[in-house]
Amino acid sequence: MTPMSDAPSRYRWVVVAIAAAMLAIAMGQLVNGLSAFFSPLEQEFGWGRGDIAFINTAGLVGISLGGIFMGFAADRLNIRLVVLLGAAMTSGSMIAASWAAELWQLYAIFFVAGALGGGALFAPLFALVGGWFRTGAGLAIGIVAAGQAIGQGGIPFANAILIDALGWRGALLALGVFSLVSLVPLALLVRKPEPAPAAVGRAIAEPSPSIPLPHVVVLMSAAVLFCCSLMSVPLMHLVPLIQGCGVPAPEAGSVVFVMMIAAIFGRVAFGRLSDMIGAVPAYLAASAWQTALVFVFTTIDDLGLFYLFAPIYGFGYAGVMTGVLTSIRALTPAESRAGATGIILAFAWAGHGLGGYLGGLFFDLSGTYVLTFAVAVGAGVVNLVLVTTLFLMVRKGTRQAMPALVQVAG
Repeated sequence: MTPMSDAPSRYRWVVVAIAAAMLAIAMGQLVNGLSAFFSPLEQEFGWGRGDIAFINTAGLVGISLGGIFMGFAADRLNIRLVVLLGAAMTSGSMIAASWAAELWQLYAIFFVAGALGGGALFAPLFALVGGWFRTGAGLAIGIVAAGQAIGQGGIPFANAILIDALGWRGALLALGVFSLVSLVPLALLVRKPEPAPAAVGRAIAEPSPSIPLPHVVVLMSAAVLFCCSLMSVPLMHLVPLIQGCGVPAPEAGSVVFVMMIAAIFGRVAFGRLSDMIGAVPAYLAASAWQTALVFVFTTIDDLGLFYLFAPIYGFGYAGVMTGVLTSIRALTPAESRAGATGIILAFAWAGHGLGGYLGGLFFDLSGTYVLTFAVAVGAGVVNLVLVTTLFLMVRKGTRQAMPALVQVAG
C-alpha cells in the first residue's frame, strides 16, 4: 500500500482553482477587457481605433517585459509575494485608469498594469500549477486556462453592462474595486508545491526534454508571436466588428461571451488531448483550427449567425494557449521553467499587442475589417510552419533518445 505521505497532495487542486480564478479576473481585464471601451472612448475623445487599441497594446507589452523578470523572480523568490504584487497592481491600475484624462495616461497605466500586474500573475501561476503535477499536468493546465477563458468572455460582457449603467469611468472603478477584494485574498492562499518523497520522485520523475532549451525558447517564441497576433484580432475587434453591423454593445459583447464559454470546454479538452497525443501535436491542431476559421467572421452580418459561429471558432482557438503552455512544460526542465515561460510568453503578449494594434490601424486605413482578418490568417500560416518544425524536431529528438532510455532502464 502506498504511504499516505507519498500520495499527491490534494492542495494541488486548490492551487488550480486559485490560479484559474485569479487569471480569469486579471487577464480578462488585460487581454481583451478593453474591447467594450472602443465606442465610448471614440465618442468622448474622438480617438481613432488604432489609438485606442494601443492602450491594450501597452498593457500587453508590459506583460511581455514584466513576465520575463517576474518569471525568473518566481523561480527564486517567494511565489506568494510575487502573486500578491500582481494582484495589487492590477487592481490599483484599473482604479487609476478611471481618473485618466489623456491618452498617454491610459498608455502608462496599462503598461504598469501589465508589467507589475499581469506579468507577476500569468507565467508564475502557470509554472506553479505545472510544478504541483508530476503527471496529468495537461488537464490541470487546461482547467486553469479555461478559467482565464471565463474571464476573457465574462469581463468584456460585464464591462459593456457596467458602461451602460455607470459610464466608462465608473466601469473601470467598479472593476478595480472588485479586483482588489477578490485577487488579494486569493493570492494569500498561494504556496509552492510540496517536495516529493525521494522514492516517488525517482519513480515518476519528469522525462528529460528531448531538444535543447535554447532551441525550444527560440522556436516557440517565434511561433507564439505569430499565433497570438492572429488570436488577438477577434478578441479585440470582434465586438466593434459586430457593432458595425448595427448590433448594440451588450449584444455584441455577449457574442464574445458565448465564444469564450465554448473556449472553456476547448481549453480543458485540448489539455486532455495533450496528455493523450502529446503537447506539441495538440498545439498544432489548435493552431490549424483558428487559422482555418478566423476569416469567416468578416463574412457574417447577422447576430444569429455570429452566435452560431463564434463558439465553433472559440472551441478550437482556445486550445492554442493550452497547447503553448503544455508544450513549454513538456519541453523545459522544471528548475528553469518559470523563467523560460516568461521569455516565451513575452513574445506571445507582444504578438497580442501587435495584432490588436494593427487590427485597429488597418480598420482606420481601410474602413473595414477585411484586411485586418486577412493579415491574421497570414500570421496563422507562419505559426503553423514554425509549430510543424518544432513537432518534427521533438519527434527526431525522441527517437534519438529512446536507445539511451532503454539502456538506462536495463
